[in-house]
Amino acid sequence: MKKLECIIRPFKLEEVKEALTNVGVQGMTISEVRGFGRSRGHTELYRGSEYTIEFVPKLKLEIVVADEKVDEVIEAVQEAATTGKIGDGKIFVVSIEETIRIRTGERGPAAI
Repeated sequence: MKKLECIIRPFKLEEVKEALTNVGVQGMTISEVRGFGRSRGHTELYRGSEYTIEFVPKLKLEIVVADEKVDEVIEAVQEAATTGKIGDGKIFVVSIEETIRIRTGERGPAAI
């Protein structure tokens, strides 16, 4: 099993959620996060004053999938989340040793 940590633009959530549903993803966790990458934020003009926005608001999706579905889910997120501009986000793939459903005690892929 793998956990995909996807950092995306907030306005792309609905498109990404729909794409994930279409490839069979049944659950995910979403967090509001802030950060920066290579672009190091940006400047905005507000009431005549310029402000530097260092930490850009993003969403972090955490999705656990079976190994055989990883490539399909990555492709779905990439297609749905892309705008073609700097700051579209990242996908991190992390190995999961074990998954346990608290309510039933199921383990492994059955617990997803």
